[in-house]
Amino acid sequence: MKKRLILTLALMFAVVFNASSQHLRLPKVIGDNMVLQQGKKVVVWGEAAPNAKVEVQFQKQKHRTTANEVGKWQVLLDEMKATDKSQNLVVRSDDETLILKNVVVGEVWLASGQSNMEYSMANHPKYAKPRRGDRDYQQKAYESASNPLIRVMHVQKNLKADTLPSYGWKTLTQESLKPVSAAAYFFAEMLADSLKVPVGVISSAWGGTSIEAWTPIEAYVESEQFGDKIERGKYLGSEEIGKRYNKMIAPIIPYTMRGIIWYQGEQNLIMGDVDSYTDKQRLLIEGWRNKWNDQNLSFYYVQLAPHIYSQRRNDVEPKTWETLPLFRYAQEATMYEVEGTGMVVITDLVDKLSDIHPPYKWEVGRRLARWALANDYGCDMEYKNASFESMQVEGNRLIVTFKDVAGGLKTSNGEAPDWFWIADKQGRFFKAEAELIAPDKVALRQERIKRPVAVRFGWDETATPNLQNGAGLPVIPFKKWLEVR
Repeated sequence: MKKRLILTLALMFAVVFNASSQHLRLPKVIGDNMVLQQGKKVVVWGEAAPNAKVEVQFQKQKHRTTANEVGKWQVLLDEMKATDKSQNLVVRSDDETLILKNVVVGEVWLASGQSNMEYSMANHPKYAKPRRGDRDYQQKAYESASNPLIRVMHVQKNLKADTLPSYGWKTLTQESLKPVSAAAYFFAEMLADSLKVPVGVISSAWGGTSIEAWTPIEAYVESEQFGDKIERGKYLGSEEIGKRYNKMIAPIIPYTMRGIIWYQGEQNLIMGDVDSYTDKQRLLIEGWRNKWNDQNLSFYYVQLAPHIYSQRRNDVEPKTWETLPLFRYAQEATMYEVEGTGMVVITDLVDKLSDIHPPYKWEVGRRLARWALANDYGCDMEYKNASFESMQVEGNRLIVTFKDVAGGLKTSNGEAPDWFWIADKQGRFFKAEAELIAPDKVALRQERIKRPVAVRFGWDETATPNLQNGAGLPVIPFKKWLEVR
């Protein structure tokens, strides 16, 4: 009888305690093992009993606030310096206390997009292995990953969850790294190796998704360009606007971070979305920055790789050899029109043109990291791809000048530059003979053309040009006409 009474009292106490502990809650993105952003005021938020007092303690800081009438609360931690020293973050409200363990301060980035960003470290064996270099490079990197500075959070593909579909922040192990984006991991690895501070990446991506699905619907509703074209939450028959954002991004906001890396576009190209993608990408970037209330969030993205889209037979919009170049041009425009953005080119990272999931994700991640290291952290390194600057006619030759050549143009195979075409006065393009004549200049000629009027470089869905700058970064494809034709 006595034992039964003790057990009953214990259960009653447990029920009371659990009921009260339900008042104080934190979002999934705030938990054990997390990385807090250095150099910015850090947002900590959650739920408590309505009008309850809440205190957040971390390092030597103590911040107090009062939950509102529905129990929502938020505090701002003062700016902190990076440290890999494991510390506790403590949240108290009334008689409830939550202790988050193994918290560090460093750099935080979000990685999002579709399948080429989703392409995980452990899923590598399901995809084609690279034909150049070590065919098992990524698998070896996955099996040996143990950097204590790197923390990861994986967001699952689950649109039915009531909260962020994630198991939270994890230290680096094979198990925690298994579902994480490969590009995101190699991005984090290069940052951690270069900065010597903790780096946290949140991997939230879903294959075959459009940019509309990742964008807050308010961005479209308030857009003069797109607002009157929305019907039943969709833009001209696209995927539901905000469908992935609502479940896989919004619950992360306003977690303080440095920036975002983005690899998406294949689905919009397949939809035939060439003319408006620049504006849609701007809506995504500005929409996220507005939701985070941080206009300084860096945004670095990947230009689509060579792929034979024109051979797709079941698409609503048919493709030609020029659809991909035109779409890539729309991607590139974002870099010039939206501040705090940058683009990496991967025309050299394809082994098989029919494979929409090319390997070499380690190089993709590192090229993204170059942008961050140079722009966000002030590291002295080359990060831009060489690009067209100007051209002039000299006799029957067209001289093209490039910028961001990083010490001088070269070719990856030591041969003459390829994938250059020039046009005659009738606008007909012919393959050109190309010659490097200066660190930043290429001379082009074609026997049938006496006076060229235009040039295109890498302007084909199958183009994998050999021209690169001194840092080994491929030249951005382009198509340009002389002002006077």
